[in-house]
Amino acid sequence: MNRYVLPFLAGALLAGCSNPGIVQVSPDTYLLAREAHGGIFASSTALKAGVIQDANAFAESQGKVAIPISAKEKPMGNGPAQWASFEYQFRVVEKDDPAVRRTQMVHNPNVVIQKSDPDDVSPQQGDKNGAKDLYSELLKLEDLKKRGLLNDAEFDAQKKKLLQ
Repeated sequence: MNRYVLPFLAGALLAGCSNPGIVQVSPDTYLLAREAHGGIFASSTALKAGVIQDANAFAESQGKVAIPISAKEKPMGNGPAQWASFEYQFRVVEKDDPAVRRTQMVHNPNVVIQKSDPDDVSPQQGDKNGAKDLYSELLKLEDLKKRGLLNDAEFDAQKKKLLQ
């Protein structure tokens, strides 16, 4: 019985590591994804080139042309079983289709940065923070006057400067 278990486990292990082939997403759209299980010895460029070549060969076998739709690349991670992968989505069209001349691939960014600036209010528009800062500055001036660090003339001059 042991002689049947070992080959079965080896076959199951190899089947679990295999990459899926070309998957049909819609009548003319296909997806090809592949992982590079070579670790640091695998080339991401060779992985991408191999996937694109296979997609083109698939289209040529049907007498058509592969037009790229999108590509998604994931680099190799630092932990175990974090393989580099490449996913390529493409359409298969006739060679005389006008879309063949104007191919454009959509880039799917991993990170999208949006700028939002809530502090874009000028003091002339009734900025509450500006009014609060003015009040705290006047309190500081009054405190300096009470301590005797500012005389009445200096206090009035600084107050006038703040209120302008």
